[in-house]
Amino acid sequence: MSKTLITGSGVFTPSEIITNEELVKSFNAYAKLQNEKYKEEIEKGERAPILYSSEEFIVKASGIKNRHVVNKSGILDPNIMHPVLEKRKDDELSLMAEMGLKAAKIALKKANKQAKEIDCVIVAASNFERAYPAISIELQQALGAGGFAFDMNVACSSAAFAIQQANDMIKSGTAKTILIVNPEICSGHVEWRDRDCHFIFGDVATALVLENAQNATAKQQFEIIDCKLITKFSNNIRNNNGFLRRSYPEGMKDQRDMQFMQEGRKVFKEVVPLVSDLIIEHLAKNNLTPNDISRLWLHQANKSMNDMIGKKVLGRKPEKTEQPNILDEYANTSSAGSIITFSKYSDDLAKGEIGIICAFGAGYSVGNVIVKKL
Repeated sequence: MSKTLITGSGVFTPSEIITNEELVKSFNAYAKLQNEKYKEEIEKGERAPILYSSEEFIVKASGIKNRHVVNKSGILDPNIMHPVLEKRKDDELSLMAEMGLKAAKIALKKANKQAKEIDCVIVAASNFERAYPAISIELQQALGAGGFAFDMNVACSSAAFAIQQANDMIKSGTAKTILIVNPEICSGHVEWRDRDCHFIFGDVATALVLENAQNATAKQQFEIIDCKLITKFSNNIRNNNGFLRRSYPEGMKDQRDMQFMQEGRKVFKEVVPLVSDLIIEHLAKNNLTPNDISRLWLHQANKSMNDMIGKKVLGRKPEKTEQPNILDEYANTSSAGSIITFSKYSDDLAKGEIGIICAFGAGYSVGNVIVKKL
């Protein structure tokens, strides 16, 4: 059976940045407006006041300092508090396809591949700007790729699950060279008016090229040793938006449950052991131990969570080089987080060194990929 290699990776980063200072200033202005608007109800005890945010609170809760977004003006306007994007015509490239295209071109260049050599495109993300036609097919056409394309959604684990799918297809002969793209416009689904989560997400697009080892010519090559997936149902991370929204009695009203919601403490308590146990079990299945691992490219949701997972897996506190962190610059970028980390912190590994790409999130879902530098 042929080997599957990761031969290219790419990251497209939006130019606009929101610092914690800017975000806190905007949120607190919104909180002040709302508390003044409902002053009487608050004084009567009929409504709770909105608590102010702070830079210290954000860093302590998440480790995040900045985030990149596709539009910051709307997010920072206390009267809007969400991205303001121009609606594109049907014959124009969608925003997700545009972002994905930029990341894809970087990945293809690193893989030493032409778009026409791609025979499958997978767009894997937490949210899609439309149900159909598939963003992947639009991107396939924009690239000039052949074969077939499809979209898939497994929340923050989407990229890792896509790697599993691509690996299986390459080994079975369904495709030879596959492009995985993860365009994440997380600023569109986070609730910027909620103090507990207004700081969590950022926007980005990532891409990976996976191919049959026989066709690989890239300078940097990583063999996929094995993939392991697991899912376990939980309501602790949820978004109730969808095509049935207009059918509900509330109709199209702005409702809190139509944006990102989570029970953060419950997620932390339940996901940390789920992920760390899966990594250790997956290593053992492949006759490996934590001591054989040189790098952990974990999903970038929360620094404390990643630190705890790393400690449980390695049996000690991970060194910065062993478990890179990009949360401070990018914030949580859903499925793209572990791929950003892999793309930025993989070239320095020596031949034969082993690393783990691990993504986890709503579902719960966990995708673990063991790779070796060739």
